[in-house]
Amino acid sequence: MYWPDETGSRETESLGAAMSDRLRALVAETRLVAEALMERRLVDKRHAFALAWLVGVLVFAGGVQPADASQLIDRNATAVKLVVDANGEAMLTYTAGGTVKHLLAWGAVNAIPPTRSRKQTTFSLDYSGGWGRHHVTNYWERAPWVCLPYDGPPLAWKVSACKAPDGSYWAVQSWQRGLPDLGATPSPAQAVWELHLSHWTGATPILDIKLDWSYRKFAHLFGTYTYGGLGEYGFQSTETGVPLDSYGRNIYVDTFDSAYGAGWKRENSFLTHGPKGTFCYGLYPHGNRPSGAGTKYRATVIGPGVAPDVMWEGTSPGPYDPNADAAANAVQKTLGDPHCQVN
Repeated sequence: MYWPDETGSRETESLGAAMSDRLRALVAETRLVAEALMERRLVDKRHAFALAWLVGVLVFAGGVQPADASQLIDRNATAVKLVVDANGEAMLTYTAGGTVKHLLAWGAVNAIPPTRSRKQTTFSLDYSGGWGRHHVTNYWERAPWVCLPYDGPPLAWKVSACKAPDGSYWAVQSWQRGLPDLGATPSPAQAVWELHLSHWTGATPILDIKLDWSYRKFAHLFGTYTYGGLGEYGFQSTETGVPLDSYGRNIYVDTFDSAYGAGWKRENSFLTHGPKGTFCYGLYPHGNRPSGAGTKYRATVIGPGVAPDVMWEGTSPGPYDPNADAAANAVQKTLGDPHCQVN
């Protein structure tokens, strides 16, 4: 069964452009109910999806909604302002589509380790700017908002970040998650800059990537994605790598000054694997597309739960070096990922 999920990859983009962000998050929250009904054969697949959509519309009318794990807030937002309070709430004010918007977020911090027993930690979001939660007009102007100077770890793609009175951190990041693979020219819908919100304490997730060679000639990367020392991975996905739960994470790899053209181009995206959050990828030619080997690479991944998104960047490994490759292969073997065979 396919359900829209903001943690997915390029295959969700056409649907994402057609549905509002708020309704999509509501569908995600009600899908478990629909699936349960299907398992009991009380409704078929078509009616189950319709039920999820209808419940989303009804809850949306009240102004308050839960968000799915990607923490997508909006697209192509400008004039973004973040403020927080001492009660674990954050207020985002920004402009999108020519409209000034106010968003209240609360109810989540950090992330829980991957488990089949419950969904990942998520925010509750009020796109009415506080009326749905507090029933106060212009709540964004009335609460005791602050934004203490940010003194946390460095953040990739940072738009704004605050330290809250309780010592926790809030941040807004923006990057182009939906770019097409293999350096293709993006459509306007694929080129949007997504706005992501996070809330955490302590260290941020770690995206650890090493570069070597595959088949002695192709640039190859491998590594782990962890949070709090534990691997980040999901339990269900499509055959093409779209996560079907709130834990799955795709690594989005970009290549710089490659055969695709000058500057940064999207190479591909791929899932992390359990139980260590491992992954691997070779920059091979694909059909009529050349190898995306570049002078340097970067990779971005959505944070687990409501932890911040993280990015890694490294330079090309250069010409094949058998000694360096053997050392890297030894490291890769220690990861014990059956999906990533040394070659």
